[in-house]
Amino acid sequence: MAVTGDDTETGSAGELTGTSSILTLAVAQTSTHSSQKPSEDVSQKREQRLMKNREAARQCRRKKKEYVKCLEDRVAVLENQNKTLIEELRAMKDIYRHKME
Repeated sequence: MAVTGDDTETGSAGELTGTSSILTLAVAQTSTHSSQKPSEDVSQKREQRLMKNREAARQCRRKKKEYVKCLEDRVAVLENQNKTLIEELRAMKDIYRHKME
């Protein structure tokens, strides 16, 4: 077994033994386990974000429908008003023509 500067020994099968290799192994195992939890957190956050986005899109579509409905109602009112004004103008023109004759 050869001793290196970091208190690590190499065995016959190339295995690391010693205090720093145990710490390295513990850190590797911890990071493996902790990497699973953040991936669950990431996927959970993604699901929450997608759900919020769906709800926001639903609200946006609802508001857009209300807005379009309001515009359609306004168009109908303005068309009726325009029709009334055109008829009134026509009637005034007829009155003016009759006075000129």
